Amino acid sequence: MKHFFLLAVAMLLTCFGANAQSKFVTDTIYSEILGSPRAYTVYLPASFDKNPGKQYPVLYLLHGLYGKNSDWQDMSQLKLIADKLTRNGTIDEMVIVTPDAHQGLPNSQPGYFNLPEWRYEDFFFQEFMPQIEKKYRIIGDKRHRAIAGLSMGGGGTTGYCQHHPEAFAAAYPMSALMSIPLDRRSPSPNSFDDKLTKSCLENDCVEFVLNADEATKQALRTIDWYIDCGDDDFLLDCNLAIYQAMRDNKIPAQLRVRDGVHNWEYWSSALYDCLPFVNRSFKK
Repeated sequence: MKHFFLLAVAMLLTCFGANAQSKFVTDTIYSEILGSPRAYTVYLPASFDKNPGKQYPVLYLLHGLYGKNSDWQDMSQLKLIADKLTRNGTIDEMVIVTPDAHQGLPNSQPGYFNLPEWRYEDFFFQEFMPQIEKKYRIIGDKRHRAIAGLSMGGGGTTGYCQHHPEAFAAAYPMSALMSIPLDRRSPSPNSFDDKLTKSCLENDCVEFVLNADEATKQALRTIDWYIDCGDDDFLLDCNLAIYQAMRDNKIPAQLRVRDGVHNWEYWSSALYDCLPFVNRSFKK
């Protein structure tokens, strides 16, 4: 009877573990740098709660202009795709973090880069990453950290890797705002769009590569790059431009131009390439 009881308990524990589910968690972190709480959403893999001693690689996944931290949860099939790719062995379990880089106020200072009264890049690296990686048992080194994002978040992805190449193993910008097209630069001083234009011009990703010295180029070569943009996307030209600049400067990068436009259908489908790509980088 005792052996039967122990067997039954073991079977229940096995079933419980097999039924463990991945989940999204939304929380806030208070930023001393920004002087306000900042929301974020985290995808936690199925083993996270049942295996409290395990540490995970991390993918930071950035939203676009006018977006927020919950966009990847609400607008894409992130959970479904990550679960599917994990179950079939295409990727290993990872934590996926989606921060919020917009104040959500009229005429607020937008974006992932530092501006007066909006030192978001400082917040991201000095406050956000350290606290997130401690709380969610993230391995927390370059080899196990990747970043990706769409549109404005694709520009943030590229810019963060350019400014902090020691931080990331892989970068996957999607439909990225690498620079501001001339016909889309704001003519209205002090408007919301003008602040975005100023930020993007100061952090022009294409110009960064073109003006990089050899030490900077070598640092960029330590990152696995994958540039993904739709053939009918209005930002295609600047994505082609940075790819060409990287080729000319012998910075290895992959480029994919797929059928698509600047929308969630495209970015959701990109996850089927993005997640395996960063997973391969983690395993190098």
